[in-house]
Amino acid sequence: MKLRKIEPSDLPFLFQWENDATMWADSDTHNPLSRHDLHQYIENTTGDIYRDGQLRLIIEESQLSTFNSQLSTPTSQLSTKIVGCIDLFDFDARNRKAAIGMYIAPEERGKGVGKQAVQLLEDYAFEFLHLRMIYAIISVHNTACSHIYEQMGYTPSSVLKGWTLEGDAILWQKCSSGV
Repeated sequence: MKLRKIEPSDLPFLFQWENDATMWADSDTHNPLSRHDLHQYIENTTGDIYRDGQLRLIIEESQLSTFNSQLSTPTSQLSTKIVGCIDLFDFDARNRKAAIGMYIAPEERGKGVGKQAVQLLEDYAFEFLHLRMIYAIISVHNTACSHIYEQMGYTPSSVLKGWTLEGDAILWQKCSSGV
């Protein structure tokens, strides 16, 4: 698995995911996004968290296919599959902290993708960007996501009462080893 910068070819995935209304309460999204909106976002993002104030990365999984149906013979071919996206946002350069958010494609949930993606983003955030802290605000109803952060060593530091119309949220934090 790897994380990479978004590309124009990711537009269909982003369009589907950003318009998944079942996830809007967890992402503070209020309305659908058009293909044009997302195209503009992809075109204008630099991939530099210091310039953009955020960083969105695509979660890509490598797959080894071992059969070529056209030739009816075994082959070894490496392909990639987009399984989600993960963000650093609310970036605070002075205090060296950022929020983390992710979306895993429904068919990929429960396979450990989220945990692996969080680990890769943590490594980048703490080792390369030298952030002191990353945090996530998760609805109390999103137990699967909270379980990932718990497994990854995040601390549930507070319950945010009435954070959304749907109810409370938990603030999960993790500090770099240097803090």
